[in-house]
Amino acid sequence: MNRYHQRLCRSPDWAAYVADTLVPRALDGVSLGDDVLELGPGYGASTQPLAERTSSLTALESDPKLASRLRGRLGKSVTVVDGDATSMTFGASTFSAVVCFTMLHHLPSGAAQDRIFAEAARVLVPGGVFAGTDSQPGWRFRLIHLADTCNPVDPATLAARLTAAGFGQIKIDASHGPLSFVAQTAAS
Repeated sequence: MNRYHQRLCRSPDWAAYVADTLVPRALDGVSLGDDVLELGPGYGASTQPLAERTSSLTALESDPKLASRLRGRLGKSVTVVDGDATSMTFGASTFSAVVCFTMLHHLPSGAAQDRIFAEAARVLVPGGVFAGTDSQPGWRFRLIHLADTCNPVDPATLAARLTAAGFGQIKIDASHGPLSFVAQTAAS
């Protein structure tokens, strides 16, 4: 991420927006269960509000510096794991929910996003929930991402991509700015 983007993502204003608006809107009416996995928490704006919604939260972060920073900030309230969400080391059927907030566009390709979708389906228990958000393109969004990896998810193709990964009961909403989605794995 460029320096401006880094500063924005670790700012108190961004953390307040994520905690007060983004997470509540995306998870309205969604039951996460007791064992939640957050993918790509970055600076952790969504991690604290998520920790308040579940009894066990694991955060998987690919950047070792950000993972270490999160561990120092959150202590033992959240398990922070260094790792790649496109190739998770967790066993199958480990988590009741997998969530990700404004991170999918940081992946270099649609294929990498699809690997995350497949991995999320693999680590979820039957009937588990996959939910999250991604930012939608606009002039300000593009400016913030100058010289960054920026590959926003297309709302028009997301349902088919989630279905291909093994999800059903898919709900997608792009009417309030950021794209939000909720999907479930098949119940056993």
